[in-house]
Amino acid sequence: MLKIDARKKLAEFEWRGRLEIRPGLTALFGQSGAGKTSLVNMVAGLLTPDEGEIAIGGTCVFSSRKDVNLSPERRPVGVVFQDGRLFPHLSVGGNLRYGRPRGSRSAPTLEEVIELLELEALLGRRPMSLSGGEQQRVAIGRALLTAPDVLLLDEPLSGLDGERRGEVLGFLERLKRDSDRIIVYVTHRMEEVVRLADRLVLIDRGEVRSSGGLQDLLGRPELQAVIGQRTAGALLRCRIEQIDDGDGLSRLSCSGHTILLPRLDLKSGSEGVPPAPRAGRPRSQDADIVLQVRAGDVSLSLEPPRRSSVLNVMEGTVERVVQEDGALADVVVNVGQTLWARVTRRSVRELGLSPGVAVYATIKAASLYSAD
Repeated sequence: MLKIDARKKLAEFEWRGRLEIRPGLTALFGQSGAGKTSLVNMVAGLLTPDEGEIAIGGTCVFSSRKDVNLSPERRPVGVVFQDGRLFPHLSVGGNLRYGRPRGSRSAPTLEEVIELLELEALLGRRPMSLSGGEQQRVAIGRALLTAPDVLLLDEPLSGLDGERRGEVLGFLERLKRDSDRIIVYVTHRMEEVVRLADRLVLIDRGEVRSSGGLQDLLGRPELQAVIGQRTAGALLRCRIEQIDDGDGLSRLSCSGHTILLPRLDLKSGSEGVPPAPRAGRPRSQDADIVLQVRAGDVSLSLEPPRRSSVLNVMEGTVERVVQEDGALADVVVNVGQTLWARVTRRSVRELGLSPGVAVYATIKAASLYSAD
């Protein structure tokens, strides 16, 4: 387990937080400048807290009380930065072999890492001849060969285009599936969180606002200021029933409801996972796919729509209404799972929306496919 209880005065705010992170992939999510990278740098030993304690497993790597501050190379941590930071004078093979075990776990063999990340064809090349996605795969491999107890990934996809991002995402999914280590993944892109994370930590101006499971946190309207209004919404666990119904649509089953969305291209995803930004890896044996449904893409009515272009209609019951100071309100609806709609306060008033009211939630099929 990674335990963090630290305070650090930064230029714009004070970082103050307490976290316990277990094996699996935990995403640190927040807007740019929220303090995510500062946290990673404190764990890695690149930034010294003013006070507190950081422990990895049974190893205390920093303690102001005990006067402990292990140097970065002595910490059981592997770090992958945004730009890879490969040694330009070394080949891919040389960069990989530079990694030296310093964690408590046994190191994977060079052959295992090469196979995992499909690096065989790149071994003799220099970093400058690699694409951004290839460079990041090499950087991840080098970090893995240090046998870290904690793998820190600081926005590793931020400088990549859509195709390269999708390529590396597939390898990260495979890494998470095949590893029992602690992986801390920093991002400000919600589609990466949905696709990769087991747990989510929301950070805002150096403060840990909340942490827990994805489905729980993304279904809480009060956290939208941290999540961001454009990406705030809920997750739906669905089962794939049909990839193409003849109209180019895929049909999913979701808690007894049918969901239609543009055809899932499973061949271009990893392990049968759709590449669309709103679709993520399976989160349990009960689900084939996880969809993120943005609150702004959900409409509510008291009667089922007739002769409408909207294909997805889910009958449910209002659980709660969160009123805002402005013109909007957030309505949490139980459709067998939690769904979240952002509507106007006038609509809340005119429809009489309150806990217990039966409603029909409609979601455009196109909104479940479109990218940011």
